[in-house]
Amino acid sequence: MKVIRKEDLNNYIGIEMSPTDWFTVTQEQINQFADCTLDHQFIHVDEEKAKNTPFGSTIAHGLLSLSMLPHFAQRFAYMIEGTFMGVNYGFDKVRFIHPVKVGSRIRAQAKLTHAEEKAPGRYMFKMDVTIEIEGKKKPALKAVWIAMQMVA
Repeated sequence: MKVIRKEDLNNYIGIEMSPTDWFTVTQEQINQFADCTLDHQFIHVDEEKAKNTPFGSTIAHGLLSLSMLPHFAQRFAYMIEGTFMGVNYGFDKVRFIHPVKVGSRIRAQAKLTHAEEKAPGRYMFKMDVTIEIEGKKKPALKAVWIAMQMVA
């Protein structure tokens, strides 16, 4: 995470951040996510049955890919000096574009599109984020992610 001064915040709007490192999605991770969300649809957890689908293997839950954003943000996000807490505020738009097959490698690309002080010491950020799949033209997902930082 890159620490920046609040006076310099507008200088970072519109700049494409470097992509994150690749992350391999494993069947164990998919199974654990299924257990957490109680979403045990066969396409995610039944490797034998999933072989007979158009995907040819299990695929990660779209929400699993989305939930990787906090992990990836450690590499691409900006943090204002003096931030004592950051929280997810939501998403303006999320689109799941291409399935992530088990064993695929994914990474995130992001761009800060908006930043504003909503109240004294409370900053809202909007970022366009894309989760890419190694070797695929279409991304796994695109989203507009909103986060808040509280600055002392």
